Amino acid sequence: MNHESETCVTTAPRPLLLADGRPAIEAWSLLAAHQHLNHGSFGAVPLVAQREQGRLREEMDRSPGTWFPALPARVAAARSEIAAFLRVPADDLALVPNASGGASVVYANVPARPGAEIVVTDHGYGAVTMGARRLARRWGGNVRTARVPLDAGEDEAYEAVAAQLTDATGLIVLDHITSATARWMPVERIGALARERGIPLLVDGAHVPGLAEDPLAGLDCDAWIGNLHKFGCAPRGTSALVARGPLRDALYPLIDSWGAEEPFPHRFDTQGTIDATSYLAAPAALDFIDGVWGWDTARTYMTELADYAERLIGDAFAEATGAGAGVDVGMPVNALRLVRLPDGLGTTHAAADALRDRVAAELGVEAAFTSFGGAGYFRLSTHVYNTAADFEDFVERCVPVLVDWARAPQTHPTDPH
Repeated sequence: MNHESETCVTTAPRPLLLADGRPAIEAWSLLAAHQHLNHGSFGAVPLVAQREQGRLREEMDRSPGTWFPALPARVAAARSEIAAFLRVPADDLALVPNASGGASVVYANVPARPGAEIVVTDHGYGAVTMGARRLARRWGGNVRTARVPLDAGEDEAYEAVAAQLTDATGLIVLDHITSATARWMPVERIGALARERGIPLLVDGAHVPGLAEDPLAGLDCDAWIGNLHKFGCAPRGTSALVARGPLRDALYPLIDSWGAEEPFPHRFDTQGTIDATSYLAAPAALDFIDGVWGWDTARTYMTELADYAERLIGDAFAEATGAGAGVDVGMPVNALRLVRLPDGLGTTHAAADALRDRVAAELGVEAAFTSFGGAGYFRLSTHVYNTAADFEDFVERCVPVLVDWARAPQTHPTDPH
């Protein structure tokens, strides 16, 4: 997998259009009053998938007595289509509501090692890391945190994680793409080391589906989880749990249901009366993007737009503050980028979330703000419906306001983490 994404585009890429020449965003129901520059957090569902999910819900409600007995077979069929998109065998993939839910499945089923340590990184997604801490407490062990500098390249990041492994390590939890810091991690190399040392590896690939052509190529891990509702644009609540190796047959859903005695992954297809329409409608979203533009074209466009937006916004902040806003990310992501915020903004998790809410309420922009190492960042996302004009408007309307907010006296919410 190619993890490199050099910022080189200085001119705006031409917007993608629908087959009939309309702007791509007309295939989504995003609010016109809000610019959506934060696809990476909650995604955006195209109308074709929304309508398919609505149709399926109507079918479910018209005849639940017919719907639910037939549901496991329909989930299995959707699972096969999703597996083909991710280029993995269908029998290695179960569907779960989100990446955190997939991590919880692993935490509940990984063989207990009393007193063992769990290795995470300081870039880990908060909810998944919380789950690792809870598992460590159940084991009577502890969590070891690998400190990976934001600008660390593949070798340095690998060494930082490898240095935390000991004979007591019972599990490694590693992001494929980090959420707060928008970088890849060298999961392939760490996976090979983990297998060599007999340590289970859980890879949190929440952002990866849609951003990588073949996400698990060359990756040896026990479990990998990826959200289809982020860059894959599936209805929310659709994630893949891919399991391999000795852990595969030990994984069970968090809810025991009538499929409990089926083999993996079929036991995940039966989950009582949950609304599984998000799973069934996911292929409609994947097929829509593939059919209109093709995933390779979509990824190229996202990368070129992110190159342009990162440079544009970074230059605007630098000009307004006199301080550099560019961020040296060691293994950058194609459609997720960081720009340094003016000093004093978004420096903690809680402050970054509060800034997100304020920008949405006062400026009408859906944007992600993150923190790492005491610094605040604007984490921009791109997708096929975004255009250069979205980010040019952010520069014109939002950058001056953010600079003013940074210069005003700040009262920061207490960070619960």
